[in-house]
Amino acid sequence: MSEPPARVTPDTMADTAPIEGFLCYRLGVGTVRAARMNPKARNPAYHLIIDFGPFGVRESSAQITERYDPEDLIGRQVVAVLNLPPRWVAGVRSEVLVLGAMLSASEVVLLSLDTAVPDGTVIG
Repeated sequence: MSEPPARVTPDTMADTAPIEGFLCYRLGVGTVRAARMNPKARNPAYHLIIDFGPFGVRESSAQITERYDPEDLIGRQVVAVLNLPPRWVAGVRSEVLVLGAMLSASEVVLLSLDTAVPDGTVIG
């Protein structure tokens, strides 16, 4: 099994990148419908079921356990990358990458909206 990619830090980020690199990703808003601990995960993680409206209901494995309890995530809108290839993560077919601010390798603050929007709203 390969090692996970290293975390991006200010020291490892490129100074500039072409806009096409960013535009190839579809970012969208979805509502968490279910959240539970993933007992198979090496590092604590939740198995999330997220409704992205016209983009469908998707699953994700998210290491966000330090700041969030499963019951607090249900009904919460999250921002995710929708068009990455699915990956099997500790028994979960992770279909989207939920985005957050990385305070440390284990502490993530989810991106949030200041008002609710329809599920599937594209971030641009």
